[in-house]
Amino acid sequence: MIKPRSFNGLKPFILYKTVILLTLVGTFTVSGCSQYSNDNAVTIASQQSSPMIFDDQASRNNGAWGAVYMSKEALTRSPTNIVDVNSIPKMSEDGGLQKWLTKFEGSLQGKSGFFSTDGKKLYEDSCAGCHMQKGEGAQGAGYYPPLANNTKMESKYYIISVVMNGLRGMPSFHSMMTDQQIAAVTQYVHSDLNNYTDTVTTANVTQLRHDFPPGADPSE
Repeated sequence: MIKPRSFNGLKPFILYKTVILLTLVGTFTVSGCSQYSNDNAVTIASQQSSPMIFDDQASRNNGAWGAVYMSKEALTRSPTNIVDVNSIPKMSEDGGLQKWLTKFEGSLQGKSGFFSTDGKKLYEDSCAGCHMQKGEGAQGAGYYPPLANNTKMESKYYIISVVMNGLRGMPSFHSMMTDQQIAAVTQYVHSDLNNYTDTVTTANVTQLRHDFPPGADPSE
């Protein structure tokens, strides 16, 4: 008669019971894990099913994507400025800005343009940045023709026309200067930067003044 062999000192029936017990424990553990649930757990599905809330103004601030997230009602409203103007410091509180407004004769009341009628000051404020202080011109990223010792400056009407209407990259001062101011800066270029002796009058400027001024952009 063959006797049952032992396995590492364990009798067969003890080994059999041990296997069954381990199997039951494993099954219970796995089934317990699968039945465990947490209603508050964040999953991809729960995020997709939750209601989406968008800030219309924030969407506008993000550019073109704002149109995707805005509601129909929001799209019918008048567009709003994406910049919060209330957060911008007042001009009257900016000392640095006041200094430049004084230099260029600006105003804290919202006025713009030039207020001086002195031809030299008008030239320094509006022309010298490109044509240089003494009218010698400059060349670098662009070409700024010299105004001093320039035979074209003999014609006061040529200067008036260029100042009033602009030329190539030079902007128009039609809407920024009065007839008196254009006459003054023309006289400075004509006589002080050159040696021509014609008198430039406000009437000369009025002759060339028209109702269809170019835009501030030289390309207009």
